[in-house]
Amino acid sequence: MKTFKSILQFAKEFENEEVCREYLEQKRWDGTPTCPFCNSTNVHRFPNKRTFKCRTKECRKKFSVTVGTIYENTKIPLSKWFLATYILSVHSKGISSLQLANWIDTTQTTAWFLNHRIRAMLAEKNPVLLEGVVEVDETYVGGKESNKHHSKRKVRGGTGGKAMVIGAVERGGKVLTKVMPATNISEINKTLDEFVKPESVLITDEHNAYNEAHLTYQHETVQHRNKEYVRGAVHTNTIEGFWSLLKRQINGIHHNVSPKHLHRYANEAGFRYNSKNLAQDERFDSSFKNCETRLKYSELTANI
Repeated sequence: MKTFKSILQFAKEFENEEVCREYLEQKRWDGTPTCPFCNSTNVHRFPNKRTFKCRTKECRKKFSVTVGTIYENTKIPLSKWFLATYILSVHSKGISSLQLANWIDTTQTTAWFLNHRIRAMLAEKNPVLLEGVVEVDETYVGGKESNKHHSKRKVRGGTGGKAMVIGAVERGGKVLTKVMPATNISEINKTLDEFVKPESVLITDEHNAYNEAHLTYQHETVQHRNKEYVRGAVHTNTIEGFWSLLKRQINGIHHNVSPKHLHRYANEAGFRYNSKNLAQDERFDSSFKNCETRLKYSELTANI
């Protein structure tokens, strides 16, 4: 992977569609074309270099490198896809669909669709369980404090129409997030099982939903209600720092996001946090590890 000193240099490198396809072949297949239907490497490449046909008798299907990826059936040139991916993955706080549309010369609706499909590619599909010292905390996203009834302002449990996101961060490691359907003990325990290795040191605040955490983890708490924020190594400052990044991304760039799509914005912020030690070109390179995913426009716009 080349090192790019500017976005103009990146755009020039991937301005050719064939270069983009060759790069995608390398990232997806390690340079060896593989049938997406049966995983056979016994394939024939047609003279146009874009189309393949599986030679396996039971398959015999035609395909291209984009089949089974977020790029399947797209009418947008891969050069624009790559540029949008580069911008989204390396920009410190992301980019709005309106600004992206101006940069890559598409409609705002197209840019919005591209942004969400790229966010789907940035999500952790099979995350490794966090271990060691792990901080867990929750935050609420959406709505304005001034629009809430005074009895619900800044009160635990008073969400005021906001969506709850739970996050876990391994000290010196990765962060994982999840938009929660409920804030009860059952849902919290289920999420902790998905995020954190048993017997790890788990640090939370005093939320009642963590009351059973001691059964699986070495559970430590900080009493925020009593204005206790640090007790030696016991604190949740790391995960709270991540919440600041997420909210700056949402409030500063997008201003408001739908609860329906909130998990995608959290995934984007998580990718950026987890790749913070990588160079910009390395971030772009790593974003392709989950390119074999699909997100249709009908899914994005469906009422749920």
